[in-house]
Amino acid sequence: MSTILFNEIVFGPIISRRLGVSLGVNLLPRFGKYCNFDCIYCECGFNSDGKSDTKLPEILQVREALLNKIANHDRTLGDIDTITFSGNGEPTIHPSFPEIIDLALDIRDLYAPKAKVSVLTNGSGLSKPKIKEALKKVDNAIIKIDSAFDKTVNLIDRPQFPYSVEKVIKDLEDLKGVFVLQTMFLRGEYNGVKIDNTSKEEVEGWYQVVRRTSPREIMVYTIDRETPAQDLQKVTVQEMEQIVNPLRNSGLKVSVSG
Repeated sequence: MSTILFNEIVFGPIISRRLGVSLGVNLLPRFGKYCNFDCIYCECGFNSDGKSDTKLPEILQVREALLNKIANHDRTLGDIDTITFSGNGEPTIHPSFPEIIDLALDIRDLYAPKAKVSVLTNGSGLSKPKIKEALKKVDNAIIKIDSAFDKTVNLIDRPQFPYSVEKVIKDLEDLKGVFVLQTMFLRGEYNGVKIDNTSKEEVEGWYQVVRRTSPREIMVYTIDRETPAQDLQKVTVQEMEQIVNPLRNSGLKVSVSG
């Protein structure tokens, strides 16, 4: 198994399939994964692979790293399209996440005013008012919901806490028309259990999630790199296009990445 860890607080810029020229911010340990999900498809590996490093960066370290990278990034890639909070796990775990978002917005406004600020999150922090308010401030609050069914989420995303799709939907009530919904489509097998969130039942349930949460935009994608679980399969772009066509026809903005 090959894993990809981001060994800098601020890394890139990289060309993102969904976000363009992206400058990444890792608020998690630099040499190990630290997450309250343990997704079977995560490019950073399983949580058990990264427990030796649990040190989180301090606010001043994030500030210095972000300022330095904005001033000295590889300009052959073009202007920075987005400052993206992702990294080696769930960014909202960081205890100073709201303050760091304010810091990043200030730096963006001063030094890269055309760039967006994006957060890739599993939505686990939405029940905390300060985290929700921080997510409302950014340009792209990209929230992962990989299935309408708790059973499937527990198979694919393996949350390390009592997770409920229904609770996430309720937490998104005041983010309707604002947040971006992100969904990974895949199929395969893990620990002898078949997994496929492209079945008719799964897709119909997912449509209901979309209708109830009213995202501003939808991003669907599939496996792109080696995964910690070995028996997983990509879903084709053609299949994903078929899944999202009814949503597009209803006027929703949807991007598909293979």
